[in-house]
Amino acid sequence: MMDPARFVSEAVEAVRAAVPEPHRALVAASGGIDSTVAAVIAHRALGTRAVALFVDTGLLRKGEAARTAEIFSEVGVPYRIVPAAPRFFSALAGILDPERKRRAIGEAFIRVFEAEAATEKADFLVQGTIAPDWIESGGSLRDTIKTHHNVGGLPATMSLKVVEPLRDLYKDEVRSVAAHLGIPRSDRQPFPGPGLAVRVAGEVSPPRVEIVREAGAIVEEEVDRGVTQGAFPRPWQYFAVLLPVQTVGVTGDSRRVGEVISVRVVTSRDAMTATFTELPYDLLRRISERITREVAGRVVRVLYDVTDKPPATIEWE
Repeated sequence: MMDPARFVSEAVEAVRAAVPEPHRALVAASGGIDSTVAAVIAHRALGTRAVALFVDTGLLRKGEAARTAEIFSEVGVPYRIVPAAPRFFSALAGILDPERKRRAIGEAFIRVFEAEAATEKADFLVQGTIAPDWIESGGSLRDTIKTHHNVGGLPATMSLKVVEPLRDLYKDEVRSVAAHLGIPRSDRQPFPGPGLAVRVAGEVSPPRVEIVREAGAIVEEEVDRGVTQGAFPRPWQYFAVLLPVQTVGVTGDSRRVGEVISVRVVTSRDAMTATFTELPYDLLRRISERITREVAGRVVRVLYDVTDKPPATIEWE
């Protein structure tokens, strides 16, 4: 059983040794648990020699920037926002293959960080990479399940040296460390590093991202309400996916063609395996009604994904 206090102490020393004075490091701070723990450890190890950056990719969940600001304010880690949505949408233009998406996002992140490193005089990059990231990226398997943008998605040539203090931890262990560090909402659901790009099956564009962003916010709101009311324990992850198909719907007596959303809710311990969550039917009906009514009138069909991991992965892409 991992001792969180001992881990933090050792990780701080490891980061300090990896980034010797007078070198400086950027910290990839997405606001998620993994990157927040890495940011706190880097800040303790390096002080002002660590610069936390929150990259606004345009692929974030609704309200993500505000949530991140609250979290970093509470943990006392200074950070700044880097607006970069045009770069990411440009990098994703015309790409349909999930692996190519992840690699394009990984490279876009690194190029943003390299540009910022020139300003900050930094030559190291601290990331919140955890064990499932490199395992699924082919690190200990015969095949790559999916390339994580912060592992297999890294470009072949880059000027920054990567430091990964959480590399050997699984998600449940990271949450234990987060709780020890006093990081708020340490049990909140994971969010993929490539953001909503991997929840838009097919072509990624600002309008399609906006559809899945609004639908995902409805799923989160309704599931959170059910958890608060004690209807069921908090699932591991719960989100919406926009499918690359058009389907026929009806409004009144009129035919209309619209989008399809699949809702995904799973229970897991460490993300290596997962089971779909059997939500109450009244909740599923409410989610469906809200998505088809509220998402800019563009969604005409809502599906519920009842596939475990394996054979499926948690995210669709």
